[in-house]
Amino acid sequence: MNIKIVSDSSSDIFKLDGIDYASVPLKIITDQKEYIDTPDLDVDGMIDDLRKYKGTSKSSCPNMADWASAFGDSDGVFCVPITRNLSGSHNSASLAVEEFLEEHPDKKAYVVDTLSAGPGCAICVEKLCELIDSGLEFDGIKEELCRYQKSTHLHFCLESLRNFANNGRVSHATAKIAGVLGIRIIGKASDEGTLEIESKVRGSDKAIAEMYAKMKEYGYSGGKVRIHQCQNPEAADSLRSMILADFPNADIIIRTTGALCSFYAESGGFLVGYEGRER
Repeated sequence: MNIKIVSDSSSDIFKLDGIDYASVPLKIITDQKEYIDTPDLDVDGMIDDLRKYKGTSKSSCPNMADWASAFGDSDGVFCVPITRNLSGSHNSASLAVEEFLEEHPDKKAYVVDTLSAGPGCAICVEKLCELIDSGLEFDGIKEELCRYQKSTHLHFCLESLRNFANNGRVSHATAKIAGVLGIRIIGKASDEGTLEIESKVRGSDKAIAEMYAKMKEYGYSGGKVRIHQCQNPEAADSLRSMILADFPNADIIIRTTGALCSFYAESGGFLVGYEGRER
């Protein structure tokens, strides 16, 4: 069976070698310009534009046709969208899968309820690659992935919550706290796929230490870590060094955020997906 993975661009993974894979782009839209989340986009330029822009901006999810066109002639498809509680991408993927199965009753398709974003989605994509390579049948892959997801977690550290507040993800009162006197916000993706603020710290070094403390609190013990940073490679490198000091064989990959994750993380923010204790 030819199995394909299709993720929306919130995973920050745009290409994979040795696997049938496609990325469906989300968009960032202002009154003046549209930014399509592809690997060709100048993300730093977008961030600079938005920093100067005084109007409203928002994110836009792929529609059903965008997802459907990415399925191609695959016999089986796994869709990996951002959490349904942050975007309509999951719903669009579900509609595309429904139509796909109606037209091809002999094929299989499944929408992963990631309850996550960024590196949390990336970890799911990577696990799917491993399971496909193992030779499991479609239903076996689905079963194993659902089991695996229970032990994955997402935390984030943000210097600004402006775009989150402007798009109704957090209150404006909460957003005002971030960035004041060097305050960083540490939060997580909840079990329902919403965003929860867990702590507030002052200064970058304390924020990185708090992030690592949260990871250990949720059961991190040397497994996979995926750090996606927005114009803050120093923080990502510092967190990696902190982890490797305790777990020299930890599997750590650092990526730069694409348009969607950069829009919400904003400059200086970073997100961490990792394997920990089962939820």
